[in-house]
Amino acid sequence: MDHLPDYKAERRDYLTGFVLALVLTLLPFLAVALPSVSRQTAIYVIAICALLQVVVQLRFFLHIDLSRQKREDLHLILFATLLVLLMVAGTIWIMANLATRMTG
Repeated sequence: MDHLPDYKAERRDYLTGFVLALVLTLLPFLAVALPSVSRQTAIYVIAICALLQVVVQLRFFLHIDLSRQKREDLHLILFATLLVLLMVAGTIWIMANLATRMTG
């Protein structure tokens, strides 16, 4: 039963991550559903919650933190994200360029 405290700590981390992910998912829905929230405020709430959601997913579910051992994993994730962003931005740029040529 040496692993029992580790199991409890891991279960607590998963539950904390689940609750935070649930809150960060419900807040944007609430911001959009309430008529008193302006469109610009709703967009800011969605963007901030999305960034926080990424941090929560990395920390509590993928167990990526800033410790020395996990830095290589974090670098791989950041590099893959950079590649995906470059591909998406390049695709949007090319499609926008083609759209202006078609209408102009």
